[in-house]
Amino acid sequence: MSKKIDLFVGFLVTVLWGGNFAIIDLGLRDLDPFALTLMRFVFCAFPLVFFIRRPKDVPLKNIALYGCVFGVGLWWIVNYAMYKGLSAGLSSVFLQFSAFFTILFSCLFMGEKINKVHFLGIILASFGLLMIIAFSDDTSTINGIILVMVAAVAWAICNIIIKFTKPADMVAFIVWSSLFAVPAILIMTVCFKGWGAITTIPASLTISSAFSVLFQAYITTIMGYMIWNNLMKKYPATQVAPLSLFVPISGVITSYLFLDEKLSSAQTLSVGVVILGILIFLNSGAFLKFFNSKSQHIKIKNKTEQ
Repeated sequence: MSKKIDLFVGFLVTVLWGGNFAIIDLGLRDLDPFALTLMRFVFCAFPLVFFIRRPKDVPLKNIALYGCVFGVGLWWIVNYAMYKGLSAGLSSVFLQFSAFFTILFSCLFMGEKINKVHFLGIILASFGLLMIIAFSDDTSTINGIILVMVAAVAWAICNIIIKFTKPADMVAFIVWSSLFAVPAILIMTVCFKGWGAITTIPASLTISSAFSVLFQAYITTIMGYMIWNNLMKKYPATQVAPLSLFVPISGVITSYLFLDEKLSSAQTLSVGVVILGILIFLNSGAFLKFFNSKSQHIKIKNKTEQ
């Protein structure tokens, strides 16, 4: 495929990921967050785990760690935040703070550099976050934002695990890591709600909640991550990463169209500030190149005038 077609497919994946928050909301109408998360990863693992070999290039402990953090730390917390009242649109926006945490962790543990434009993007997006909190008098929204920020940290940890392990086959990695996510989520479910939360799943399942589970398992998780990972392997991160900006945009739009979620003027402004901060952050290299070229042009002009 040509580069344009590849990147267009990547764009479709980010739109899909943004719309996934509305799909999660659909599932939470019939299933509690424990059950919804559990079912998602059960179907991520089974029956594919019987047909796909375990990735031999990644230590088993790393696969298990990724599965637990990805299943419990990321998606269980996001589902719980939405179950507690955070809108699908705002969930999709604030989960993108994972990009900031990923860069910070990469700087701390892998020696990667953070430039001035990165800091500008972080400050701007953080200001938008504070605006959302200041303009909201809904406790569930504030608590939900805190939970999603924790999930964003978990996603960043998952990204660091990927950076360290570099699995050759992402589909196999996701399927086998899901196998370890299942018992972790099951243990949490039993500890918090008892076995009743498990035994009532068949009675709670409806056509819409079953669709939500299968969509999240096969479309969002397995297919989405397969495409995204292949793009990250094929092209520089600077060309692919900016596509993730469409996740919160898609999340807000689909939540408005399908869930009738409306943001106030103040919330819309705040979300716009967050998205602008993410845009600057993800395109830091392009901004630095632009400012450096402008600075060089001014220096040359000043020398010729002298």
